[in-house]
Amino acid sequence: MQFAVLAVAMLFVCLAGMAQNQDRDTRGVPKTSATAPSPEARIDINHASVDELLKIPGMTRVWAARIVRFRPYRTKQELLEHGIVTSQVYDRIKDYVIAHHDPQ
Repeated sequence: MQFAVLAVAMLFVCLAGMAQNQDRDTRGVPKTSATAPSPEARIDINHASVDELLKIPGMTRVWAARIVRFRPYRTKQELLEHGIVTSQVYDRIKDYVIAHHDPQ
C-alpha cells in the first residue's frame, strides 16, 4: 500500500515538471507561431480589461470575463491547467497573451 502511494506521488511530481515545460522547446524558449506578436505587444492576462482581451483573435466576451474573474496567473498556461479556458481556446489565444507579475 505504501509503495502504491509513493508511486502515485512520484508520478504527480514528474507530471508537474513536464507541464511546466510542455510549451517550451529544447532551449527553453516558448513555442509561438510565425505570426505571433512580439512579447511586448501581447495582452497581459493579469491586467487587461475584458475589452482589451476581446482584441485577441478568437476571444469571446465569456472567455475574457472568465480570465478576468480568476486572476492572478503565474503563467498563461494556468488558463488551461485551472480550467479557465478549454484547450481549443488556449490554442487560439496562447500566442497573443502573456502573464506579467506585479513587483513584490
